[in-house]
Amino acid sequence: MSQSRRRAEAPPLEREDSGTFSLGKMITAKPGKTPIQVLHEYGMKTKNIPVYECERSDVQIHVPTFTFRVTVGDITCTGEGTSKKLAKHRAAEAAIHILKANASICFAVPDPLMPDPSKQPKNQLNPIGSLQELAIHHGWRLPEYTLSQEGGPAHKREYTTICRLESFMETGKGASKKQAKRNAAEKFLAKFSNISPENHISLTNVVGNSLGCTWHSLRNSPGEKINLLKRSLLSIPNTDYIQLLSEIAKEQGFNITYLDIEELSANGQYQCLAELSTSPITVCHGSGISCGNAQSDAAHNALQYLKIIAERK
Repeated sequence: MSQSRRRAEAPPLEREDSGTFSLGKMITAKPGKTPIQVLHEYGMKTKNIPVYECERSDVQIHVPTFTFRVTVGDITCTGEGTSKKLAKHRAAEAAIHILKANASICFAVPDPLMPDPSKQPKNQLNPIGSLQELAIHHGWRLPEYTLSQEGGPAHKREYTTICRLESFMETGKGASKKQAKRNAAEKFLAKFSNISPENHISLTNVVGNSLGCTWHSLRNSPGEKINLLKRSLLSIPNTDYIQLLSEIAKEQGFNITYLDIEELSANGQYQCLAELSTSPITVCHGSGISCGNAQSDAAHNALQYLKIIAERK
């Protein structure tokens, strides 16, 4: 909770050409502004740039706490939060409340509270940091990111990153490694968008009791593709194993990620890994005289694995 103390009266505000300085106009011009942005613009107008200092940093295993102090002119306020950014926002918000009390300031809109992340454009957020804070707040293990694939021409690279959180996984793609990580984190945040920040909740309850594609669901699935796999031989020439695996993945609700290995095998063949986002996660190896052949072999081995699991009783 924010705390504030006023050491002296707020300095008189300068007048603009229109004759009146209105902090409210700054807010209505860009309603998405944060308290830090509003206070900074006030400081620019009055030549009193806000200065932030960290008073306390109490980093515990699950719930870290930070306290920041902001000084703007003769006003000093403090704010607390589970991240440095949140603590700064709350300190700035407390300072704005004091400035509001000054009769010379005209507020035309409600107090500038912390923006609702679900209503903010994605480019204004840091999904990687937000997901980490969410995990810390609820006592989950921190998300882990793995670069699984890198391809495309030099002028148009594409990266694929896997984000794991507890027993769940999301993939993200982008023109840079950072963008791929952001996209993977955004998928998790979208999944968790209905969580109340005040509630500590298990990840299983958040996502649902279903863990996606499991051994049990494969064995009992009525799906046409998986049952066709049970009856099929995987040694028929010219079979498109990659396409077949893709169709089963779509039907059973899991993702496939192919990772080309740079090193050749001991007998000089290309190598590839096929990762299935089943529960548990499955990785199958493949090799061949080309990258395409290696991917096809990895898909073939993944299909053999699924066939064995699905036929077990």
